[in-house]
Amino acid sequence: MGGFFGAVGKSDVISSVFYAIDYHSHLGPKRGGIAAYNQKDGLQREIHNIENSPFRTKFADIFDDMYGNSAIGCISDSDPQPLLIRSKLGKFAICIIGKINNAEDLIKEYLDEYGGHFDTLSGSKVNLTELVTALINHKDSFVEGIKFAQSVIDGSASILILKDDGSIITARDKCGRIPVIIGKGDDGYCVTFESFAAVKVGYKIERDLGPGEIVELTADGVTVLSEPQEEMKICSFLWTYYGYPASEYEKVSVEYSRYKNGEILARDEIDEIKKYDIDYVAGVPDSGTPHAIGYSKESGIPFARPFVKYTPTWSRSFTPSKQSERNKVAKAKVLPVHQFIEGKNLLFVDDSIVRGTQLKGTVDFLYENGAKEVHIRSACPPIFYSCKYLNFTRSTGEMELIARSVIVELEGEDGLNYISEYADGKTERGKNLRKTLAEKFHCKTLDFQSLEGLQESIGIDKCKLCTYCWTGKKN
Repeated sequence: MGGFFGAVGKSDVISSVFYAIDYHSHLGPKRGGIAAYNQKDGLQREIHNIENSPFRTKFADIFDDMYGNSAIGCISDSDPQPLLIRSKLGKFAICIIGKINNAEDLIKEYLDEYGGHFDTLSGSKVNLTELVTALINHKDSFVEGIKFAQSVIDGSASILILKDDGSIITARDKCGRIPVIIGKGDDGYCVTFESFAAVKVGYKIERDLGPGEIVELTADGVTVLSEPQEEMKICSFLWTYYGYPASEYEKVSVEYSRYKNGEILARDEIDEIKKYDIDYVAGVPDSGTPHAIGYSKESGIPFARPFVKYTPTWSRSFTPSKQSERNKVAKAKVLPVHQFIEGKNLLFVDDSIVRGTQLKGTVDFLYENGAKEVHIRSACPPIFYSCKYLNFTRSTGEMELIARSVIVELEGEDGLNYISEYADGKTERGKNLRKTLAEKFHCKTLDFQSLEGLQESIGIDKCKLCTYCWTGKKN
């Protein structure tokens, strides 16, 4: 996925940027980077691979190597960034968050029109941050260039730019699919993806940028360079899974939304669940836990933790890139609490079911440790489509999505014409999907939160929420 943070003040901001970027580590396991500006040295930059070591470890010497009254940084799940650029618009550092589906077309068009070149990564892949920079440089100002880039990108791009005068320009993607939040401190301002990161380093949240809004930050204030658009399609999955629990987006708390999600999930099946005599409700840690607490409260079934995860040496912020190795890591983390498992009927709430590989391992683990029955609930609807707008899934193809692959298994490709029926647990196709998944995962029953229930838990006008991964409806 990726996340960014920038700050500008009347004193050195490197410490704030360092700790705030570290707070974004859950958003990307590959690379971290920081760029800073001071009048003596101009723009400076450091980038490190963080796949096998935490951000704070790799950047521990940053305070000796870099200082500045303005700085930006990022956690990246793909390309190295920030980049340092010298162009007709001046010298600047830039990083982006998003996904560009038509990158190859844009690269070809740029090369055909200008006859220039791109520095390439392994496999002749172009750094997408460099591509966005090239698009911005089509125009004669940052504002017009950002607008142009966002207009031709199929996907999304939120942009953070540190200029060589020390000011920061930031733009939220044109449909506001991810948050971009402004904070105010004692001697300056910041911009952040995660609201809690800004608060923890001493800023008070001022406001969220609107979709497509562009602003410039200096130590003295925030200037709107381009007004926001009206249409917003913020990613619903922020509240279900990849947003951090302590954050708020559009003034909606992630943790509270997940708690409420669990309550709604229990409310909508309260009569059905009574027949199974469940002993404990539990969350698949850690992101399923608040959903499970809400489910427990609404259903009256006690909450427990039948297993815990060992995280001191297997933290979420750095995980292997191969699925087989991720499965080994997942298994190595899990430690049983036998008193809550042996002979018990357990209902587990997971944040989502994507491929299902780790979930099957969890169910098998519970039975191996003496569980009588295991029931699974997902805090979001079945996922049928890979995201077109954000890089938050490792899926390399839609047939890796377990719900979609089961449809093809049951009916062939023709079954994909009936996805709306499969999404609805009240239809025959919907019941068949859930029954088949339960058999694959070896659990007694399996069900999903409804789209309406998910939207209710977030509490934002549903017209402002992106639900593409569940409905396939482009917006």
